[in-house]
Amino acid sequence: MPTDSLPRQLARTRRLTLGAPAQPAIGADGRTVLFLRSRGGDDPVTCLWALDTDSGEERLLADPAALGAGRSDAELPEAERIRRERARVHAHGITAYATDAAGRLAAFALGGGLWLADTATGEVRRVPTATEVYDPRPDPTGRRIAYVGGGALRVVDTDGGADRALAEPEHAEVRYGVPEHVAAESMHRHRAHWWSPDGTRLLAARVDERPLRRLHLADPADPARAPRVIRYPLAGTDNAEVTLWLLGLDGGRTEVRWDRAGYEYLTAAGWDAHGPYAAVQSRDQRTLLTLAVDPADGATRVLAERRDEHWVELLPGLPVRTAAGALVDCADRGDTRHLTVDGEPVTPPGLQIRSVVGTDGGQVLFTASDEPTETHLWSWDQASGAVRLSHEPGVHTGARRDGTLVHLARTPGAPTGRTTVHRDGRPVRTLASHAETPVLTARPEPLRLGPRKLRATLFLPAAHRPGDGPLPVLLDPYGGPAMQKVTAAPHWWDLTSQWFADQGFAVLAVDGRGTPGRGPRWEKTVHADVAGPALADQVEALHATAAQRPGLLDLDRVAVRGWSYGGFLAALAVLRRPDVFHAAVAGAAPTDHRLYDTHWKERFLGHPDEHPERYDAASLLPDAPGLRRPLLLIQGLADDNVLPAHTLRLSAALLAAGRPHEVLPLVGTGHSPSDEAVAEHLLHHQLDFLRRSLELGR
Repeated sequence: MPTDSLPRQLARTRRLTLGAPAQPAIGADGRTVLFLRSRGGDDPVTCLWALDTDSGEERLLADPAALGAGRSDAELPEAERIRRERARVHAHGITAYATDAAGRLAAFALGGGLWLADTATGEVRRVPTATEVYDPRPDPTGRRIAYVGGGALRVVDTDGGADRALAEPEHAEVRYGVPEHVAAESMHRHRAHWWSPDGTRLLAARVDERPLRRLHLADPADPARAPRVIRYPLAGTDNAEVTLWLLGLDGGRTEVRWDRAGYEYLTAAGWDAHGPYAAVQSRDQRTLLTLAVDPADGATRVLAERRDEHWVELLPGLPVRTAAGALVDCADRGDTRHLTVDGEPVTPPGLQIRSVVGTDGGQVLFTASDEPTETHLWSWDQASGAVRLSHEPGVHTGARRDGTLVHLARTPGAPTGRTTVHRDGRPVRTLASHAETPVLTARPEPLRLGPRKLRATLFLPAAHRPGDGPLPVLLDPYGGPAMQKVTAAPHWWDLTSQWFADQGFAVLAVDGRGTPGRGPRWEKTVHADVAGPALADQVEALHATAAQRPGLLDLDRVAVRGWSYGGFLAALAVLRRPDVFHAAVAGAAPTDHRLYDTHWKERFLGHPDEHPERYDAASLLPDAPGLRRPLLLIQGLADDNVLPAHTLRLSAALLAAGRPHEVLPLVGTGHSPSDEAVAEHLLHHQLDFLRRSLELGR
């Protein structure tokens, strides 16, 4: 294989993300922008940088290689999540950072230790701590750092003094200050401790995993190693018990009180100038309450309530409040998801809010779509209303503070993204990107297909000319609620689709019902049925494309490939529509939805004890005896998201029914292959399978 092949480049550059700026944060005066970036397009070690918006000069603040990240002084047993973070730190450098209110002090974990960077002077120093460090966060005044260590929430002075635990776990399966599985995977809540504005108290989540099922992940390649035990909330089973606590530096401790029996999910929390707040959701996800928390006694009162007959959608960045205390949230009215301020919609019909990326005084910075293939950056304030800030087709987001706007854009002219900094009265600055240029150019042809105007992209071989003979077809969807593959922005998956096209396929990617960006009715069509509408839309799109482009598609040679939900959709296609699909590659496919987590799966199918028929209808296991097309199952054996049991149970059912199929186990691989060799050769393996299955020449 050539050294510059796309599979090799995507593996070596982590899908072209290395060397690109990420996670921008703006200082209080708007003059400094912090960000993460590695030194090159194939350098995996991420450094912390600062941009001076006056001069345009970039400064390297913290280089893990120069700092010599090693083990912390104290070697104490750590929770599994912290061990994972440590492994990521060694491999990737600085993966995250947090600052004080002024942006003068930046804290980050590296090699299990706590590091502080003075963003003005450039001084970087390590602070001794009692334990290894996870998720360090300076208090707003910059005097202390809160961090998680050994399952405890701890605080240390910036000089390393007075390291103490504010809350220590009462059991080995209790943790403070770390989000539970469903919060991080399904609710967009990736943190679990928040400082008060004066830096004297913390709002913190306590997670008790003892109610969860105990699962075991073994490494078949190393039979001497004991299985890894994980606590996992299988659909229909108990969730972790999550509570909120007000913790004082003086040792004071007060529980936040709400109806936890009725609202067991903590979806968001924070502490601003108007006090602590939280959002809690019912188990059936049809009701969401936003609560104000009394910092004196932990009592709560309802600020807002949202209800939906299917489920209340959670969006990143919500709820939040403006400087004046106005509650910013969203609401579904008809077929539009509006931005709301104090309960009133402030965006027009047809503009679908996607996220809130921040507030600055009375301004709200958010992303929204009026065309599902594009996501734009918008601003709202009382005087100006909703104002669109980005205009080039693509996917946009950003950050704003004190007159400085950081604009992150993925557009057809910027295949690996472009980040610009706009400050009143200053030239526009561009954060340099060292990401590699893709070795091939994707040529997606946008389509709108069928009566539903399904958004799709068609990829043809670079050498294809009008009048060439019909091409074998490869459908390359995700097709589920978590993401879109069809956008005006270039992504690595477009390059992968083009690579398959250049091997002689017509590749079609389709976003069907349930995918984001087309409004609440579109998204909630999959309620109670995560299989039927999605599969029907793939078939409809295939036939509509063939009708639009007569003679282009060989409908006697149609394959489908996908990963995660896309893998489920691929296997579903050959099992239930073998008249349309002739081969499938299914990676990390959820085959039995009872084996997935509570919050995600019950959102669409309900509780399995109440609606067992929905889970039965979505399961691939009963369809196993009907397989009559080639099927390749790919599964990471260390996957703790889609458990290996999904693939193994389907394979066992196929074998019991005497149905030939192939299984490719990936040793030591999680939900997404990260090993360069595995990631590179996996695409070639799929290509070889598809060629064999469709009886194509090389």
